[in-house]
Amino acid sequence: MCDTTAVPSSGEVSEPMAMVGLFWIAEGDVYVGAKPSGLAPGVRLTPEGVTALGDSQSGLYLWEDVQALTVADVPVRSLKRQVGAVKDLALGAVMELALPVGPGRAGEAPAMMTVCVEAPDGEHELTAYVAVALGYSQTEIDLSRALLSRLTEGAATMETTLASMSKWGRAREGGTPRRAEREGLLREWVG
Repeated sequence: MCDTTAVPSSGEVSEPMAMVGLFWIAEGDVYVGAKPSGLAPGVRLTPEGVTALGDSQSGLYLWEDVQALTVADVPVRSLKRQVGAVKDLALGAVMELALPVGPGRAGEAPAMMTVCVEAPDGEHELTAYVAVALGYSQTEIDLSRALLSRLTEGAATMETTLASMSKWGRAREGGTPRRAEREGLLREWVG
């Protein structure tokens, strides 16, 4: 069962992209969480429906069958999380200096969030990597959840909203906007 109470990821980007709330928008493609590469799990929003990507999940949930779309396990930005990231960075630098040669240390896996798709045949839990290391602001989480809900309000609403997000992504240059602009975009897309 998807619990929507709130609970980090890094990666290289080879194409123009921007993160707005819980969404990764790259050249007009819209993802919930980070855009997956290779066999990594992810969730893409298309005009046809919600597409599960990755080695361990696949499928297309048509918008006409999607009754609810929510997300759980989203990390909230906090001072404790920020201090922990700085501590981990400093400790990592010291370890690199102290142990410059030897077997590589396995890094901590990026955080995952759960995208819940409610359909007539039940609830489907999909996973996607979180796209930020320090968590999301509570405002961006709330607005993103409202936007996901809006996408299930009907075909016309979904098409208009998703088209606006994609159009913005195709026109965007310069990466992720600042927090105030991200929140403004989310409010605009929520309507």
